[in-house]
Amino acid sequence: MTGRYFEDLHEGQTFDHALRRTVTEMDNVLFSALTLNPQPLHLDEEYAKTTEFGQRIVNSLFTLGLMIGMTVSDTTLGTTIANLGISKADFPKPVFHGDTLRARSVVCSLRASRSRPEAGVVEFEHHALNQRDETVATCRRIAFMKRRPK
Repeated sequence: MTGRYFEDLHEGQTFDHALRRTVTEMDNVLFSALTLNPQPLHLDEEYAKTTEFGQRIVNSLFTLGLMIGMTVSDTTLGTTIANLGISKADFPKPVFHGDTLRARSVVCSLRASRSRPEAGVVEFEHHALNQRDETVATCRRIAFMKRRPK
């Protein structure tokens, strides 16, 4: 499925994205290593056993990227010009190795671009939920979107 043009979206529109993904230990360790994040909560099982979580938790920036990635095919695939910003990122519950995540998106607002008539600005609110339907991440994303060609 391709993404939607600015005109295809409306305020309050909700997407329950079909893509789901089980997070693996490799995802967490590789992402943490690639981003030079030595946090023992992500990498050191023995240390993590001594924390309130009792095990390693998945790097929250991986969770953020995965959540947004799961939304792209239904929203912005091929129709976004650029992401203008991500704000209000929250992680109310930890993600653990073996959790299966899914995403939901809501269109919060839209406005035509003031400087580029071929584009519009869309604010999405994204949610990641685990296999227990617990919200594990949320964020607001501002996308600079193509308008439908005339």
